Amino acid sequence: MADAHGASLADRVEGELRSDIGHGAWQPGELMPSEGDLAVRFQVSRTVVREAMSRLRAAGLVETRRGRGSFVLARPAAQDLTHSLGTVRSLSDRLHLLELRRGVEVEAAALAAARRTPAALAAIDAALRRMARVRGSASDAVEADFAFHRAVAVATGNRFYLDLLDTLGAGAITRPYAGAERDPGHLGHVLTEHERVRDAIAAGDALGAAAAMRTHLDASRARLSG
Repeated sequence: MADAHGASLADRVEGELRSDIGHGAWQPGELMPSEGDLAVRFQVSRTVVREAMSRLRAAGLVETRRGRGSFVLARPAAQDLTHSLGTVRSLSDRLHLLELRRGVEVEAAALAAARRTPAALAAIDAALRRMARVRGSASDAVEADFAFHRAVAVATGNRFYLDLLDTLGAGAITRPYAGAERDPGHLGHVLTEHERVRDAIAAGDALGAAAAMRTHLDASRARLSG
């Protein structure tokens, strides 16, 4: 039986692979990367990868063929919340979405600080570097912003945080980076706020990470309302 640490690693790998399959990284019938390649990608042991893959097999998402590898069978079923997000049109809807994120992501930041691993922290840092490189592209800015929040969810070691954020998708980033509401300084403000969350997580400061994430989402709400 895997220990708690091994279980959390398997949760993370399973969650990310589910997300990749759901987003079409591999189509049904397509061969997935080898166990060894996945172990290198996620910086975990092959035992952890095997556990994650066994869960995907149990869910009917993949099939392992002896001597050939694992093949995708189906994508995860779409969730109702995905469809409800299609109705997010008004300012009120967007503010309510931020309230939902506040209720989830503040605790996620605290858990990330308590459970962070070198690999999880490296992913958070990579997301910050990605945001720092954004130059004028609204879609790139939204994706980079979302990548940071997703990396924090991964760092919790609880796949359900990641599942929820992936269900919300980049639509969870409610402040436009282009159009009539564009704020030229918005990206810089967000990057600074993200860095404060990252620093608290890296320091293992759960209360500080929660406070920094709360401050960030409250600032997002203020910018959206203003």
